[in-house]
Amino acid sequence: MKKIISSLFFICSFFLVTAQNTGALSGTVTDKNTEETLIGATVLIDGTDIGAVTELDGSFRIEDIPVGSYNISVSFLGYQSITIYNIVITSGNDNIINFKLEDESITIEGAVITVDRSISITTAENPNSIQRLSTEEIKANPGGNFDISRVVQSLPGVAGAIGVGGFRNDIIIRGGAPNENIYYLDGIEVPNINHFSTQGSAGGPQGMLNVSFIEGVTLSTSSMHSKYDNALSSVFQFDQRIGNPNKFQGNFRLSSTEAAITLEGPIGKKITYLASARRSYLEFLFQALDLPIRPNYWDFQYKVNYKLDEKTTLNFIGLGALDDFSFAVPKESSIEKEYILRSNPLINQWSYTQGVSMKRLINDGFINVALSRNMFENRLDKFEDGNDYDEDFRTLKSISQEIENKLRVDVNKYINKWKFSYGGSAQYVKYNNDYSNKISSEVVDPISGEVIQPEININFDSDINFAKFGFFGQVSRRFLKDKLNVSLGTRTDMNTFIDQGMNPFKAWSYRIGTSYVVNDKWTINASTGSYYKLPIYTVLGFKDDSGNFVNKDNQYIQSNHYVVGTEFIPNSSLRFTLESFYKKYNNYPVSVNSGISLANLGGDFGAIGNENVSSIGKGRTYGLEFFAQQKLTKNLFAVFSYTWYKSEFTGMDNEYIPSAWDYGHLVSFNFGYKFKRGWEIGTKYRYAAGAPYTPFDLNASRQNYLITGQGTLDYSQLNQEKLPAFHQVDIRVDKKWNFKKLTLDLYLDITNAFYLQQTSAPYYTWERTEDGTNWLTTDGQPVALDGSNAQPIILENVSQLLTPSLGFIIEF
Repeated sequence: MKKIISSLFFICSFFLVTAQNTGALSGTVTDKNTEETLIGATVLIDGTDIGAVTELDGSFRIEDIPVGSYNISVSFLGYQSITIYNIVITSGNDNIINFKLEDESITIEGAVITVDRSISITTAENPNSIQRLSTEEIKANPGGNFDISRVVQSLPGVAGAIGVGGFRNDIIIRGGAPNENIYYLDGIEVPNINHFSTQGSAGGPQGMLNVSFIEGVTLSTSSMHSKYDNALSSVFQFDQRIGNPNKFQGNFRLSSTEAAITLEGPIGKKITYLASARRSYLEFLFQALDLPIRPNYWDFQYKVNYKLDEKTTLNFIGLGALDDFSFAVPKESSIEKEYILRSNPLINQWSYTQGVSMKRLINDGFINVALSRNMFENRLDKFEDGNDYDEDFRTLKSISQEIENKLRVDVNKYINKWKFSYGGSAQYVKYNNDYSNKISSEVVDPISGEVIQPEININFDSDINFAKFGFFGQVSRRFLKDKLNVSLGTRTDMNTFIDQGMNPFKAWSYRIGTSYVVNDKWTINASTGSYYKLPIYTVLGFKDDSGNFVNKDNQYIQSNHYVVGTEFIPNSSLRFTLESFYKKYNNYPVSVNSGISLANLGGDFGAIGNENVSSIGKGRTYGLEFFAQQKLTKNLFAVFSYTWYKSEFTGMDNEYIPSAWDYGHLVSFNFGYKFKRGWEIGTKYRYAAGAPYTPFDLNASRQNYLITGQGTLDYSQLNQEKLPAFHQVDIRVDKKWNFKKLTLDLYLDITNAFYLQQTSAPYYTWERTEDGTNWLTTDGQPVALDGSNAQPIILENVSQLLTPSLGFIIEF
């Protein structure tokens, strides 16, 4: 890598005199409510006299723009002007942006508002709890490594799984579990956006979406549109841009963790494409760090846009991943490394999502139709004391597949200030799981012969298929001279699997949102809604020893949201929001075996939910969020967020206990500055108060360690301990060179730049010999099956890694 970087610096210096520092910007301008193209809209590059006017198809193209970062303004008679900030113009690739304008109807005391409020991203249906990230904000995020799952943790109410250790991308929204979020890619649902995902949950060490495809990401943490099903905490909407309609272009990215290539261009006059492939080098990073884990992945992504005619557009999208999580013996053995080597399962996964969507313009609106199929295969293997693939030592085997075939239809209309939509969805689901898990060995008192602990094994082969379907409606309108906005929504969901799944009132939900424009700078808002989620497939597919689906009596999980907030926009580039929220959960699955809520699980590798559960759990999360955002102004941009919250769930005892995600306080601060000559620097600080964790049951841990490879938690003290607070500072430096038809971006991204110590939940293990090959025992004899002569030890799980990522991006 050092040789490659040195060579690139030499090439840059040699060709710098030939650089032609101009680039191009193209895109479309449409009506936000009807998707109709706007002819004659003005597109201007702020601070210059460069601009364009949209043509008959709503498109525009601006060439010969000096390279650099700009804010782009768009205006059209009868519509609110908007500004898109921090658009980077390079000579290597055209930048393609699609603008959507809303009619200019909001007035204050009879006068049309003239302040540019485009920094606000609230809508009629989402009056609060909504944030948006642009592609440049994702790319330039320090420590983000182009990974959307990490970048969103800068937003209010969003955290990662801090206390579980490892390199994880779990997304915790307002204290809810990782599996309470759903993800949509151009209107097509994607079950998970991470490699090495935990089945039944989410997260993993690396995201799989290519940021080169992304035009923007919208996160709704409440007042979610009624067209979305199965979301308890949030909806992520990833908007992909279209490929360049004018010429072939692409980019190649190489870093210490991955290599990726993206290609795009036109196919004739009506078709554009985007395609990418990426291969990881994480195994080399961990090898360099002498860690025993070896994650390896590939992912692939494509989008084909086909404009059939002026009213009909087809989009074909695909996303796929191949994941292999294995282990290797470290050069220098330690008790910590030996624990990692023997405590985690081997993981082999692959997944894909394929879909086609059609958008058809109609009078005063449009229709969306989306047809998709996604499949996920997850294989887990685990063996006693790292004896991989020796069947005599096998403790876990799971070969599972989740398959969903989906059809979604929604009709959207905008008539006389009334905005309404309605539609439905249908799914055909297949799930199978060949599962065996040795939970514990039999332990017998050597004197009395009494069985102290029985042997417990779970074995089943599950194969289910069923249908899911739902219907929704949403309507919104402005009143009181357009100062008051009111939105109402409803939906119902049904399925053919659980006992009461066909009752349309069991999962009937509502949404109510309102906002009031106090003046051209202040808005107050409030919302409430009820949301439902079907229990995860691992729960539904679980069988008891008699082969019965014991969880068919489970119910839809319910979450009721209540939010009150305000938004203050003192000028066009500065935005403040303050919100308080309360979420109330019902029917949360609780483990019959351990007695704890499944809301506490999902931060480890493998799978959750393969057990008997009962829908008796409750939960509550509540808190306060503050957010401040300064868009690019005078070369500076910044984001600050603070969240205080509580997260509590009940188990079998019906007592509210802090959840695994009850961090209490979250702070994030991002700052960036763009210097001249293509230099840019950014820094990010994150803080989370101590994460709760559960201590070990020392007796049970001793008896079961040979089987499980890890300690047994004492759930009578669930989440009663606290870890130290989490602090991290990340720094990123970029330098761009623009040549005739090529741009080179060299970057250095340093994670944990200040070398801060980070603590996760401790490990339980036994002392080993110096070479790590055998257990140390109290009597010098081989370790007993019940661990009675083992030497237990509690390991502190402390890391202090400064991880630099040096890489480059070539645009061509």
